[in-house]
Amino acid sequence: MEKCRYCDPRLETELCGIVLDNPVIAASGTFGYGYEFAELFDINILGTFSFKGTTKEPRFGNPTPRIAECTGGLLNSVGLQNPGVERVISEELPELAKCFHKPVMANVSGFSADEYAYVCERLDEVKEIGWIEVNISCPNVHGGGMGFGTDPAMAAEVTRRVKAVTSKPVIMKLTPNVTDITEIARACEAAGADGISLINTLLAMRIDLKNRRPLLKNTTGGMSGPAVFPVAVRMVYQVSSAVDIPVVGLGGVSTAEDVIEMMMAGACAVQVGAANLREPYVCKNIIGDLPAVMDRYGIDSLKDIIGAAHSL
Repeated sequence: MEKCRYCDPRLETELCGIVLDNPVIAASGTFGYGYEFAELFDINILGTFSFKGTTKEPRFGNPTPRIAECTGGLLNSVGLQNPGVERVISEELPELAKCFHKPVMANVSGFSADEYAYVCERLDEVKEIGWIEVNISCPNVHGGGMGFGTDPAMAAEVTRRVKAVTSKPVIMKLTPNVTDITEIARACEAAGADGISLINTLLAMRIDLKNRRPLLKNTTGGMSGPAVFPVAVRMVYQVSSAVDIPVVGLGGVSTAEDVIEMMMAGACAVQVGAANLREPYVCKNIIGDLPAVMDRYGIDSLKDIIGAAHSL
């Protein structure tokens, strides 16, 4: 009966035409393929989650060390470690289907437009997948990832190629490591994107004072956690003003208040990332806390506050 305690119709929202019981989405790379967390709680209380970033071929990821702590967050340089799309389809998603009974969000990465298109076309055949989140924002791999998300023309090309091979809603995940985030968002929208998610991690580094070398083997990594939250709110606000498609906000979200702030900035749904690594129950806690926080601020329905900050 656990799920019933988290069912409040006031939390309902919509993402690209698909209704979510609540706006809380566990972010890719922090929730595995879901069934790992299902051992801790009923993951069906989530709005949904975005599973681990998937590429065409298996990837071991970057050499270690690839995690470093910092004030207000952490740095990671995991490098898209995953078993490849064929194993995700044949092994991971059937296992997930045993414990998760809602549409799931697929997260796709690549090193060329051809690879993005191939992986999305394969995942389009999986009925359990509701949305395809295309990651053009990973700062931890060479020869791909963030390179596509920093150039409007390349971002548009990937969007077009993916839209040509899938019937599912396509959400383009953007990098904050650009001068004008709205330019990239508009390019994706013009190329047919159904939604935008942002932000991914900020490019950062730490140095080991004793060894006088970068803490991460890859030298730099992506910074996430509470310290990036104000940056994420600002970019969600800007992008939701610049495009007419749904925006998913993420970056440092760890409380119910953060979710509401993101939605007031313009997000229709909110992803929780790094906080899952520190507290595996954080998404459950946020969903449970939302009704009381809504009451505190006089909010009757979360749908009513989407973009509320823009009307001031």
